Amino acid sequence: QVQLVESGGGSVQAGGSLRLSCAASGYPSSRNCMAWFRQAPGKERGGVAAIYTSTGSTFYADSVKGRFTISHDSAKNTVYLQMNSLKPEDTAMYYCAADRCPTWTYYRDYWPGHEYKYWGQGTQVIVSS
Repeated sequence: QVQLVESGGGSVQAGGSLRLSCAASGYPSSRNCMAWFRQAPGKERGGVAAIYTSTGSTFYADSVKGRFTISHDSAKNTVYLQMNSLKPEDTAMYYCAADRCPTWTYYRDYWPGHEYKYWGQGTQVIVSS
């Protein structure tokens, strides 16, 4: 059984940093697409960042470019989201998602709307002004 477990959320002041982790267990190494999504109260869930683990290619939503960094540790089967220069509008529940994708070019173009097979339970991030 595949499980994705997020951790690292919390409360921080604007301008601060947090690092989220997503540990995958029972997860076949062939699953090469991993992403972070977030959902704020009253808003739709949206993509934040994604990584095609086979090549290390990374993709970001415009709203987080230059502030967030996604990375993958294959030995630990864990994906991280380093979040710097946090803003109040980053406040949301953050979710990890995973699946297998055919190519990195496909993932580059479709990662926010891809139907991921596996999801974590989420970790809350609160940024105060």
